[in-house]
Amino acid sequence: MGFACYQKDNNPMKIYRGYQLPTAAGAGRALTIGNFDGVHRGHQAMLALLNNEARHRGLPSCAMTFEPHPRDHFAAVSGRPELAPARIATLRDKLHELARCGVDECVVVPFDQRLSSMTAPAFIDDVLVRGLGARYVLVGDDFRFGAQRAGDYAMLDAAGQAAGFDVARMNSYEVHNLRVSSSAVRDALGQGRMDDVARLLGRPYSISGHVVHGRKLGRELGCRTLNLRFAHWKPAASGIFAVRLWGLHSGPLHGVANLGIRPSLDPNDVNGGRVLLETHCLDWPAALGPEGGYGKIVRVDLLHKLHDEWRYDGLDALKAGIAKDCADARAWFAAHPAVPVGRI
Repeated sequence: MGFACYQKDNNPMKIYRGYQLPTAAGAGRALTIGNFDGVHRGHQAMLALLNNEARHRGLPSCAMTFEPHPRDHFAAVSGRPELAPARIATLRDKLHELARCGVDECVVVPFDQRLSSMTAPAFIDDVLVRGLGARYVLVGDDFRFGAQRAGDYAMLDAAGQAAGFDVARMNSYEVHNLRVSSSAVRDALGQGRMDDVARLLGRPYSISGHVVHGRKLGRELGCRTLNLRFAHWKPAASGIFAVRLWGLHSGPLHGVANLGIRPSLDPNDVNGGRVLLETHCLDWPAALGPEGGYGKIVRVDLLHKLHDEWRYDGLDALKAGIAKDCADARAWFAAHPAVPVGRI
Protein backbone atom coordinates (compact mmCIF):
# COMPACT_ATOMS: atom_id res chain seq x y z
CA MET A 1 0.00 0.00 0.00
CA GLY A 2 1.26 3.48 -0.91
CA PHE A 3 0.03 6.77 0.48
CA ALA A 4 0.07 10.39 -0.66
CA CYS A 5 -2.00 13.54 -0.29
CA TYR A 6 -3.78 15.72 -2.82
CA GLN A 7 -4.91 19.18 -1.87
CA LYS A 8 -8.66 19.88 -1.75
CA ASP A 9 -9.22 23.50 -0.73
CA ASN A 10 -7.35 23.76 2.61
CA ASN A 11 -7.45 20.05 3.48
CA PRO A 12 -5.49 17.25 1.83
CA MET A 13 -7.27 14.34 0.19
CA LYS A 14 -5.47 11.18 1.24
CA ILE A 15 -4.52 8.86 -1.61
CA TYR A 16 -3.88 5.16 -1.09
CA ARG A 17 -2.54 2.69 -3.63
CA GLY A 18 -3.99 -0.72 -2.90
CA TYR A 19 -7.01 -1.50 -0.78
CA GLN A 20 -5.49 -2.58 2.56
CA LEU A 21 -6.25 0.64 4.40
CA PRO A 22 -5.76 1.52 8.04
CA THR A 23 -9.07 1.66 9.92
CA ALA A 24 -9.43 2.76 13.53
CA ALA A 25 -11.27 0.39 15.86
CA GLY A 26 -15.02 0.83 15.49
CA ALA A 27 -14.59 3.25 12.55
CA GLY A 28 -14.99 2.70 8.84
CA ARG A 29 -15.64 4.48 5.57
CA ALA A 30 -18.43 5.76 3.39
CA LEU A 31 -17.40 4.39 0.01
CA THR A 32 -18.22 4.69 -3.65
CA ILE A 33 -16.62 2.74 -6.49
CA GLY A 34 -16.04 3.64 -10.13
CA ASN A 35 -13.61 4.52 -12.89
CA PHE A 36 -14.50 8.22 -12.60
CA ASP A 37 -13.01 8.98 -16.01
CA GLY A 38 -13.59 12.70 -16.46
CA VAL A 39 -15.37 13.15 -13.09
CA HIS A 40 -18.43 14.45 -14.96
CA ARG A 41 -21.62 15.89 -13.51
CA GLY A 42 -23.05 12.46 -12.77
CA HIS A 43 -19.93 11.59 -10.78
CA GLN A 44 -20.09 14.95 -9.04
CA ALA A 45 -23.70 14.36 -7.95
CA MET A 46 -22.77 10.92 -6.61
CA LEU A 47 -19.78 12.28 -4.71
CA ALA A 48 -21.91 15.06 -3.19
CA LEU A 49 -24.37 12.43 -1.94
CA LEU A 50 -21.47 10.34 -0.61
CA ASN A 51 -20.00 13.32 1.26
CA ASN A 52 -23.39 14.13 2.79
CA GLU A 53 -23.90 10.56 4.00
CA ALA A 54 -20.35 10.46 5.35
CA ARG A 55 -20.89 13.63 7.39
CA HIS A 56 -24.14 12.34 8.87
CA ARG A 57 -22.45 9.08 9.84
CA GLY A 58 -19.24 10.65 11.13
CA LEU A 59 -17.17 8.74 8.55
CA PRO A 60 -14.56 9.77 6.00
CA SER A 61 -15.79 9.74 2.40
CA CYS A 62 -13.75 7.49 0.12
CA ALA A 63 -13.72 6.97 -3.65
CA MET A 64 -12.27 3.72 -4.96
CA THR A 65 -11.02 3.85 -8.56
CA PHE A 66 -8.82 1.78 -10.85
CA GLU A 67 -5.61 2.30 -12.80
CA PRO A 68 -5.35 1.06 -15.45
CA HIS A 69 -8.97 1.24 -16.57
CA PRO A 70 -10.46 -2.30 -16.44
CA ARG A 71 -11.10 -2.22 -20.18
CA ASP A 72 -7.41 -1.40 -20.73
CA HIS A 73 -6.55 -4.58 -18.87
CA PHE A 74 -8.95 -6.79 -20.83
CA ALA A 75 -7.85 -5.25 -24.14
CA ALA A 76 -4.23 -6.10 -23.31
CA VAL A 77 -5.08 -9.64 -22.18
CA SER A 78 -7.04 -10.32 -25.37
CA GLY A 79 -4.33 -8.81 -27.58
CA ARG A 80 -6.84 -6.32 -29.00
CA PRO A 81 -5.67 -2.83 -28.06
CA GLU A 82 -8.46 -1.29 -30.13
CA LEU A 83 -10.89 -2.38 -27.39
CA ALA A 84 -9.26 -0.06 -24.85
CA PRO A 85 -11.42 2.99 -24.13
CA ALA A 86 -10.37 6.45 -25.22
CA ARG A 87 -9.18 8.13 -22.03
CA ILE A 88 -10.84 11.36 -20.97
CA ALA A 89 -8.53 12.26 -18.10
CA THR A 90 -5.07 11.43 -16.84
CA LEU A 91 -4.77 9.99 -13.34
CA ARG A 92 -3.42 13.37 -12.18
CA ASP A 93 -6.49 15.18 -13.46
CA LYS A 94 -8.87 12.55 -12.07
CA LEU A 95 -7.35 12.92 -8.60
CA HIS A 96 -7.49 16.70 -8.86
CA GLU A 97 -11.21 16.65 -9.66
CA LEU A 98 -11.98 14.10 -6.94
CA ALA A 99 -10.23 16.38 -4.47
CA ARG A 100 -12.21 19.38 -5.74
CA CYS A 101 -15.39 17.41 -5.07
CA GLY A 102 -14.43 17.23 -1.39
CA VAL A 103 -13.64 13.52 -1.07
CA ASP A 104 -11.58 12.73 2.03
CA GLU A 105 -9.80 9.67 0.63
CA CYS A 106 -9.14 8.05 -2.72
CA VAL A 107 -8.10 4.43 -3.17
CA VAL A 108 -6.33 3.73 -6.47
CA VAL A 109 -6.38 -0.02 -7.09
CA PRO A 110 -4.31 -1.65 -9.85
CA PHE A 111 -6.72 -3.53 -12.10
CA ASP A 112 -4.74 -6.69 -12.86
CA GLN A 113 -5.30 -10.40 -13.37
CA ARG A 114 -5.69 -11.01 -9.64
CA LEU A 115 -8.42 -8.42 -9.26
CA SER A 116 -10.18 -9.32 -12.51
CA SER A 117 -10.44 -13.00 -11.47
CA MET A 118 -11.68 -12.25 -7.93
CA THR A 119 -15.18 -13.58 -7.37
CA ALA A 120 -17.94 -11.20 -6.36
CA PRO A 121 -18.23 -12.65 -2.80
CA ALA A 122 -14.43 -12.43 -2.39
CA PHE A 123 -14.50 -8.80 -3.57
CA ILE A 124 -17.07 -8.00 -0.89
CA ASP A 125 -15.20 -9.85 1.89
CA ASP A 126 -11.58 -9.07 1.00
CA VAL A 127 -11.86 -5.58 -0.49
CA LEU A 128 -14.95 -3.89 0.93
CA VAL A 129 -15.12 -5.39 4.43
CA ARG A 130 -11.58 -6.36 5.46
CA GLY A 131 -9.61 -4.05 3.18
CA LEU A 132 -11.62 -0.83 3.32
CA GLY A 133 -13.82 -1.25 6.37
CA ALA A 134 -16.89 -0.13 4.43
CA ARG A 135 -19.83 1.00 6.57
CA TYR A 136 -21.79 2.60 3.71
CA VAL A 137 -21.44 1.80 -0.01
CA LEU A 138 -22.97 3.97 -2.74
CA VAL A 139 -23.03 2.65 -6.33
CA GLY A 140 -24.53 3.62 -9.68
CA ASP A 141 -27.61 2.01 -11.16
CA ASP A 142 -25.53 -0.08 -13.59
CA PHE A 143 -22.84 -1.20 -11.10
CA ARG A 144 -21.41 -4.70 -11.61
CA PHE A 145 -18.41 -6.28 -9.91
CA GLY A 146 -16.42 -9.48 -9.54
CA ALA A 147 -15.20 -11.99 -12.12
CA GLN A 148 -17.44 -12.13 -15.19
CA ARG A 149 -19.32 -9.13 -13.72
CA ALA A 150 -21.33 -11.62 -11.69
CA GLY A 151 -22.02 -9.26 -8.78
CA ASP A 152 -24.90 -6.79 -8.91
CA TYR A 153 -26.75 -4.41 -6.60
CA ALA A 154 -29.02 -7.13 -5.16
CA MET A 155 -26.01 -9.28 -4.19
CA LEU A 156 -24.22 -6.28 -2.67
CA ASP A 157 -27.30 -5.22 -0.71
CA ALA A 158 -27.82 -8.72 0.71
CA ALA A 159 -24.15 -8.96 1.66
CA GLY A 160 -24.33 -5.57 3.34
CA GLN A 161 -27.22 -6.68 5.53
CA ALA A 162 -25.26 -9.76 6.56
CA ALA A 163 -21.94 -7.98 7.12
CA GLY A 164 -23.27 -4.79 8.71
CA PHE A 165 -22.81 -2.11 6.05
CA ASP A 166 -25.50 -0.08 4.30
CA VAL A 167 -25.85 -0.06 0.53
CA ALA A 168 -27.48 2.62 -1.62
CA ARG A 169 -27.93 3.07 -5.35
CA MET A 170 -28.05 6.33 -7.32
CA ASN A 171 -29.99 6.59 -10.56
CA SER A 172 -28.62 8.09 -13.76
CA TYR A 173 -27.99 11.82 -13.87
CA GLU A 174 -29.38 13.81 -16.81
CA VAL A 175 -28.67 17.24 -18.29
CA HIS A 176 -31.16 18.52 -20.90
CA ASN A 177 -32.64 15.00 -21.21
CA LEU A 178 -29.17 13.56 -21.93
CA ARG A 179 -27.83 10.84 -19.61
CA VAL A 180 -24.48 12.06 -18.35
CA SER A 181 -21.86 9.35 -18.70
CA SER A 182 -18.20 8.94 -19.56
CA SER A 183 -19.31 7.48 -22.91
CA ALA A 184 -21.27 10.65 -23.69
CA VAL A 185 -18.21 12.76 -22.81
CA ARG A 186 -15.98 10.60 -25.01
CA ASP A 187 -18.40 10.92 -27.93
CA ALA A 188 -18.54 14.71 -27.59
CA LEU A 189 -14.75 14.96 -27.33
CA GLY A 190 -14.29 12.70 -30.34
CA GLN A 191 -16.60 14.94 -32.38
CA GLY A 192 -15.01 18.16 -31.12
CA ARG A 193 -18.22 19.41 -29.47
CA MET A 194 -16.42 21.27 -26.72
CA ASP A 195 -19.48 23.24 -25.55
CA ASP A 196 -21.32 19.94 -25.00
CA VAL A 197 -18.27 18.54 -23.21
CA ALA A 198 -18.27 21.53 -20.85
CA ARG A 199 -21.97 21.04 -20.14
CA LEU A 200 -21.43 17.35 -19.34
CA LEU A 201 -18.41 18.04 -17.14
CA GLY A 202 -19.74 21.21 -15.55
CA ARG A 203 -16.44 22.93 -16.42
CA PRO A 204 -14.19 23.45 -19.44
CA TYR A 205 -12.29 20.33 -20.50
CA SER A 206 -8.69 20.52 -19.31
CA ILE A 207 -5.44 18.56 -19.24
CA SER A 208 -2.56 19.19 -16.83
CA GLY A 209 1.01 18.01 -16.46
CA HIS A 210 4.71 18.90 -16.31
CA VAL A 211 6.18 20.84 -19.22
CA VAL A 212 8.90 18.69 -20.84
CA HIS A 213 11.56 19.27 -23.48
CA GLY A 214 10.80 18.33 -27.07
CA ARG A 215 12.83 18.44 -30.26
CA LYS A 216 12.71 22.28 -30.29
CA LEU A 217 11.21 22.36 -33.80
CA GLY A 218 8.77 25.06 -32.72
CA ARG A 219 11.65 27.51 -32.45
CA GLU A 220 12.56 26.92 -36.08
CA LEU A 221 8.94 27.45 -37.08
CA GLY A 222 8.60 30.63 -35.04
CA CYS A 223 6.05 28.91 -32.81
CA ARG A 224 7.61 27.93 -29.48
CA THR A 225 5.50 25.29 -27.67
CA LEU A 226 5.00 23.91 -24.18
CA ASN A 227 4.89 20.11 -24.36
CA LEU A 228 2.95 17.69 -22.14
CA ARG A 229 3.45 13.95 -22.66
CA PHE A 230 0.95 11.17 -21.90
CA ALA A 231 1.43 7.64 -20.68
CA HIS A 232 -1.89 6.67 -22.29
CA TRP A 233 -1.79 6.38 -26.08
CA LYS A 234 -5.49 6.89 -26.78
CA PRO A 235 -6.86 10.25 -25.58
CA ALA A 236 -10.56 10.92 -26.18
CA ALA A 237 -9.81 14.26 -27.86
CA SER A 238 -7.42 15.08 -30.68
CA GLY A 239 -6.79 17.91 -33.10
CA ILE A 240 -6.03 21.63 -32.99
CA PHE A 241 -7.71 23.74 -30.30
CA ALA A 242 -8.03 27.29 -29.05
CA VAL A 243 -6.89 26.94 -25.44
CA ARG A 244 -6.40 28.77 -22.19
CA LEU A 245 -3.22 28.05 -20.21
CA TRP A 246 -2.86 28.30 -16.43
CA GLY A 247 0.21 28.02 -14.23
CA LEU A 248 2.81 30.24 -15.88
CA HIS A 249 1.46 33.68 -15.17
CA SER A 250 -0.69 35.53 -12.67
CA GLY A 251 -3.70 34.82 -14.88
CA PRO A 252 -4.65 32.70 -17.90
CA LEU A 253 -2.81 32.89 -21.22
CA HIS A 254 -4.55 32.37 -24.56
CA GLY A 255 -3.03 29.89 -26.94
CA VAL A 256 -3.44 27.31 -29.68
CA ALA A 257 -2.61 23.65 -29.08
CA ASN A 258 -2.10 20.41 -30.96
CA LEU A 259 -3.23 17.26 -29.15
CA GLY A 260 -2.18 14.12 -30.98
CA ILE A 261 0.65 12.39 -32.82
CA ARG A 262 1.68 15.25 -35.17
CA PRO A 263 1.34 13.39 -38.52
CA SER A 264 3.52 15.90 -40.38
CA LEU A 265 6.57 14.99 -38.28
CA ASP A 266 8.79 11.93 -37.90
CA PRO A 267 7.09 9.41 -35.55
CA ASN A 268 10.57 8.28 -34.41
CA ASP A 269 11.62 11.69 -33.07
CA VAL A 270 12.74 12.46 -29.52
CA ASN A 271 9.18 12.05 -28.21
CA GLY A 272 9.08 8.44 -29.34
CA GLY A 273 5.90 8.80 -31.36
CA ARG A 274 3.85 9.31 -28.20
CA VAL A 275 0.81 11.54 -27.92
CA LEU A 276 1.68 15.11 -27.02
CA LEU A 277 -0.22 18.22 -26.09
CA GLU A 278 1.81 21.05 -27.65
CA THR A 279 0.62 24.51 -26.65
CA HIS A 280 1.74 27.77 -28.22
CA CYS A 281 0.97 30.90 -26.18
CA LEU A 282 -0.30 33.64 -28.47
CA ASP A 283 1.34 36.30 -26.28
CA TRP A 284 4.29 34.94 -24.32
CA PRO A 285 5.02 36.86 -21.06
CA ALA A 286 8.45 38.46 -21.44
CA ALA A 287 9.13 38.06 -17.72
CA LEU A 288 9.25 34.27 -18.12
CA GLY A 289 12.18 34.33 -20.52
CA PRO A 290 12.49 31.82 -23.37
CA GLU A 291 13.03 28.83 -21.04
CA GLY A 292 10.57 29.83 -18.32
CA GLY A 293 8.04 27.09 -18.87
CA TYR A 294 10.13 23.94 -18.45
CA GLY A 295 9.45 21.80 -15.39
CA LYS A 296 6.36 23.70 -14.36
CA ILE A 297 2.97 22.10 -13.85
CA VAL A 298 0.42 23.75 -16.13
CA ARG A 299 -3.25 23.25 -16.91
CA VAL A 300 -4.58 23.65 -20.43
CA ASP A 301 -8.30 24.26 -21.01
CA LEU A 302 -9.34 23.03 -24.47
CA LEU A 303 -12.10 25.48 -25.31
CA HIS A 304 -12.79 25.23 -29.05
CA LYS A 305 -11.71 22.76 -31.72
CA LEU A 306 -10.35 24.43 -34.85
CA HIS A 307 -9.84 21.25 -36.90
CA ASP A 308 -8.46 17.71 -36.88
CA GLU A 309 -4.74 17.04 -37.19
CA TRP A 310 -3.65 17.53 -40.79
CA ARG A 311 -0.62 16.21 -42.62
CA TYR A 312 1.29 19.07 -44.29
CA ASP A 313 3.56 18.69 -47.30
CA GLY A 314 6.82 20.00 -45.82
CA LEU A 315 7.81 22.47 -43.11
CA ASP A 316 6.85 25.55 -45.14
CA ALA A 317 3.29 24.31 -45.45
CA LEU A 318 3.30 23.38 -41.76
CA LYS A 319 4.51 26.87 -40.84
CA ALA A 320 1.74 28.47 -42.91
CA GLY A 321 -0.83 26.16 -41.32
CA ILE A 322 0.34 27.10 -37.83
CA ALA A 323 0.09 30.80 -38.66
CA LYS A 324 -3.51 30.31 -39.82
CA ASP A 325 -4.35 28.35 -36.67
CA CYS A 326 -2.98 31.18 -34.53
CA ALA A 327 -5.01 33.73 -36.47
CA ASP A 328 -8.15 31.60 -36.16
CA ALA A 329 -7.59 31.15 -32.42
CA ARG A 330 -7.19 34.91 -31.95
CA ALA A 331 -10.41 35.48 -33.88
CA TRP A 332 -12.27 32.94 -31.73
CA PHE A 333 -11.10 34.56 -28.49
CA ALA A 334 -12.09 37.99 -29.82
CA ALA A 335 -15.60 36.64 -30.49
CA HIS A 336 -15.80 34.85 -27.12
CA PRO A 337 -14.38 37.23 -24.49
CA ALA A 338 -16.30 35.74 -21.55
CA VAL A 339 -15.42 32.03 -21.60
CA PRO A 340 -16.28 30.38 -18.23
CA VAL A 341 -13.27 29.84 -15.97
CA GLY A 342 -14.50 27.32 -13.40
CA ARG A 343 -17.55 25.14 -12.92
CA ILE A 344 -20.56 26.06 -15.08
